[in-house]
Amino acid sequence: MYKVMKKKLKIFNFIKPKNKKQILYLNNILNKIITFGIGVAGTGKTYLATASAIDFLNKRKIYRIILVRPIVEAGEKLGFLPGSYNQKIDPYLSPIYDILFEILGSNYYKKYIKNNIIEVLPLAYMRGRTFNDCFVILDEAQNATINQMKMFLTRLGFNTKVVVNGDISQIDLNKKSMSGLIHAIKIFKNYKNIGFTFFKSKDIMRSAIIRDIINAYEKNSL
Repeated sequence: MYKVMKKKLKIFNFIKPKNKKQILYLNNILNKIITFGIGVAGTGKTYLATASAIDFLNKRKIYRIILVRPIVEAGEKLGFLPGSYNQKIDPYLSPIYDILFEILGSNYYKKYIKNNIIEVLPLAYMRGRTFNDCFVILDEAQNATINQMKMFLTRLGFNTKVVVNGDISQIDLNKKSMSGLIHAIKIFKNYKNIGFTFFKSKDIMRSAIIRDIINAYEKNSL
């Protein structure tokens, strides 16, 4: 951890930021009501947001964690999927389940999900909800429309943290729909209670090969 930021990050006693962008991101989560994390895959956006939410929960700063994703097919039509509704949407939400399982372990993972302390939802299920004393994360936000982003952000209640993550280079919406994440970057950039962290390929921590892949696509975009 970078010593210069250690005091500001003391709330996160089990999260170890690995670069300056991750430090900025965690400080925004700590000090802002709404935090946007924008950038390429492998930079730790979802992992750090989820770990922060669990840390807030452990310290009873909030009492529930709400994890949200748009349900959008990534470049291919899957057609009819058999099974219950939960079985149909679980594949879209599995990256969040994986992170929860890794951080919490099997017992706490099952307990928190069963008791609804942690709720994993498709974005379409957010309308009409209000979240108080919660930590709410919208992941893959590049695939939220403008109306969906507005609907999501207006769910915010008292004592609630919101983190919105996305990669604007991987938008799966149809060409007629503008990404709500791109729109939000434009209209909220000067609000003091809203923080932005922009991650680049050099901030990738997952694997060196991921950095090479992202750079190759950026240099050879169609």
